[in-house]
Amino acid sequence: EQAQVDWGHFGYITIGSAKRPLMAFVMVLSYSRKVFLHFFLNARTENFLRGHELAFNYFAGSPRVALYDNLKSAVLDRQGDAVRFNPTLLKFAAHYLFEPRPCAVYRGNEKGRVERAIRYIRSNFYTGRHYTSLDDLNQQAHVWCDTTASNRPCPEDRSKTVQEIFLEEQPRLIVLPDNPYPCEELETVSVGKTPYVRFDLNDYSVPHTQVQKSLVVRATLDCVSILDGTSVIALHSRSYDKAKQIECPEHIKELADRK
Repeated sequence: EQAQVDWGHFGYITIGSAKRPLMAFVMVLSYSRKVFLHFFLNARTENFLRGHELAFNYFAGSPRVALYDNLKSAVLDRQGDAVRFNPTLLKFAAHYLFEPRPCAVYRGNEKGRVERAIRYIRSNFYTGRHYTSLDDLNQQAHVWCDTTASNRPCPEDRSKTVQEIFLEEQPRLIVLPDNPYPCEELETVSVGKTPYVRFDLNDYSVPHTQVQKSLVVRATLDCVSILDGTSVIALHSRSYDKAKQIECPEHIKELADRK
């Protein structure tokens, strides 16, 4: 019936010369206490939705209600019981057929399951953990979810494990749609006198014919696409470093030939 969702801040991670926040997306199924954990480099709405999508795929279904604190990725404004939801979250929830529901103001105890899960993650998973990259950390987190977190006794029935209760709960989850919701970041950018666009602390090359124009960046966690209207004019691997120039050799060659 319900899942509880929250972010946990786990300090910072250094990637090249960039220092980025290490944010843990945590979703807990309220009945079985099955935990999903995935780390991101910020808590923006796009990563909030990506976390949901990864969790739903992990559980092979979605709950009917997702309970949140009044975080900005879910609630833009609130006056008493009147709530203005993030419209992107509402579209996402409609796609997966669940109801987003915020806790009452100053009633964080209403989502105590996910808050306890974050404390459990800090003490049982993260403290003393060694990892070489964000991907390595997430691989370890997913293994931990499948083993240690799933094999612990269920708080509601300690004669069974979380995994055993989850197997009872899973068939009652909402079946996922065949088409995943698009969770790309979209950002309008301007090209100056040099053929580069700035996105997320780095510069990405575009054809020299695109200077002095307004373009759109569409980014996944791994890839940066740059569009002029509906046409993709550049495609790059995404960098999480800082102040780097990510270049396509063809763009540089075309510019040199033109000069």
